[in-house]
Amino acid sequence: MSLSVLSRRGFLAAGLGATLLTLAACGGDEHKPAAGSAASPSAPAAGPWSFTDDRGKKLDLPKRPERIVAQVGAAAVLWDFGVRPIAVFGPHKLKDGSKDPQIGAVDLAGVETLGNVWDEFNVEKYISLQPELLVSGMYNGDTLWYVPEKSTATIEQAAPTLGVKLYGRSIPDLIARYGEVAASLGADLNAPAVTEAKAKFEAASKALVTPEAKQLKVVFMAGGPESLWIANFKDHIDVGYVKELGLDVVVPDKVDEAGYWETLSWENADKYKADVIFVDARAQSMQVPEMMKKPTFAQLPAVKAGQVYPWRAEQRYSYQGYAEMLEELSANLAKAKKL
Repeated sequence: MSLSVLSRRGFLAAGLGATLLTLAACGGDEHKPAAGSAASPSAPAAGPWSFTDDRGKKLDLPKRPERIVAQVGAAAVLWDFGVRPIAVFGPHKLKDGSKDPQIGAVDLAGVETLGNVWDEFNVEKYISLQPELLVSGMYNGDTLWYVPEKSTATIEQAAPTLGVKLYGRSIPDLIARYGEVAASLGADLNAPAVTEAKAKFEAASKALVTPEAKQLKVVFMAGGPESLWIANFKDHIDVGYVKELGLDVVVPDKVDEAGYWETLSWENADKYKADVIFVDARAQSMQVPEMMKKPTFAQLPAVKAGQVYPWRAEQRYSYQGYAEMLEELSANLAKAKKL
């Protein structure tokens, strides 16, 4: 992973900078491939298939692809829309063997796994699965997330790739875009599971910022051994969305050159005053018990008041995923008070 890519997205995959490649790889279980994507019976795969992705790349195939491989974030969204990939790559298992939240509702017993950490992608296994399409999000230009640069040419020779831009757009727009991808792959966007989840997401969005919650100053952050990071809402679209809904989010005044964060030393942990702290809950970020060992963090008013809650910083971009995230945020905000 190049330093330019690492700095662009921060530590989404590889930890908080080059020194935090801490998420251990878990060996992929061997499973029989799933039969293919779970397309609506009313949407036959016969006939030509065409789709233009967010790179402006037009994909044309003789028939709709069914043997789909997806990065875990994309796989989780497609699964919620009713499409069943045959294999996944990216963080899907934690060190204790349990599911990584990033994989969402995907049944890991029914899919092949090609890799669990950054730069781990079993190309030979991928080719052996005879994939018809690879789907991944893009955080950095047109770079497919978790597709190793050194293997890109070989991977793209095996099957077409489809990229979805995960930055510079609103959450509702991104979810809808994934819906377009899923629909092209045979998903029924009018299925009860989808329409009910959309209604739940819309209700959760409206309910997030109560009069009481509007009075709270909140900060979204992550931590590492030597530094902490304050999230910039313009680059983290989930933070941008809750700010758009009316939450009073701390805006860092000195964002790093590559965007996404302001980097602070732990000595400056009190630079921004906040009533509530939301901490990146992903495995590669320092967890709150470790942060509590930093005296400057432990003495923050929000910490002393017990108003520190998880931030699901890489929630899947589906109606189900964001309804869950917003409901959790609402529940935690309801417990907090102005300090």
